[in-house]
Amino acid sequence: PYYVDLNQTLFAEVTLHSTDPNLQVFIDTCTASPQPDFGSLTYDLIRSGCNKDDTVVTYPAFGNHGRFKFRAFRFLRSFPSVYLQCDIVICDTNTTNSRCARGCISRQKRAIS
Repeated sequence: PYYVDLNQTLFAEVTLHSTDPNLQVFIDTCTASPQPDFGSLTYDLIRSGCNKDDTVVTYPAFGNHGRFKFRAFRFLRSFPSVYLQCDIVICDTNTTNSRCARGCISRQKRAIS
């Protein structure tokens, strides 16, 4: 465990250990939960590359690193722990329409007709 105070800024980083300079790391989704199995109670920090929490700051891709920061919080003041789980995408930097290049993908609303 990593112990922090409420509202303390936390920094998270994902590093791809590869000798291929054409690979890029993209943080697609990061979810928090008070349960290690990520049961029914979850909270999105990042979803589909979009920041969903006001305290999240995602740093631009830097080679084989994906980085973001957010402020520590507690679930409903009754859970002592918060667990993080992130989905990471690895892309070829030479592909212009890759998931990494598209960045935040917000879901479009459907027209009622």
